[in-house]
Amino acid sequence: MSIIHKFSGNQDQFQWEDVEGIPLDIKGIQSAAKHILIGDKEGAPNSIMRYFSLAPGGHSKLERHSQEHEVLVIQGKGKVRIGNNDFTVNPFDAVFIEGNELHQFSNPFDHPFGFICVIPKNL
Repeated sequence: MSIIHKFSGNQDQFQWEDVEGIPLDIKGIQSAAKHILIGDKEGAPNSIMRYFSLAPGGHSKLERHSQEHEVLVIQGKGKVRIGNNDFTVNPFDAVFIEGNELHQFSNPFDHPFGFICVIPKNL
């Protein structure tokens, strides 16, 4: 079944019709929310597309795992750690993180930071 989730947010708050933001209350994650844009609910067989928002001071886990990430920054600026290196990223920067690479996204800035992240579905 094909589907479109229309963007219903604004410059400060990114949201999509029929997509709920899920605050991430997980050890190692701070001030972050996940929106599953395309996944099981939409019948996607191969990948999951998510939007993550990090409030100022927020961050994802510092982790490594087998799946790769394809990321497109769409809101604000932030930092991404890949291995032992930290990079500042801005809107429309594209980031590839290979499987088993140590990584973390963070927002040390004063404005929201958001990015689309696509991962393989079944690993």
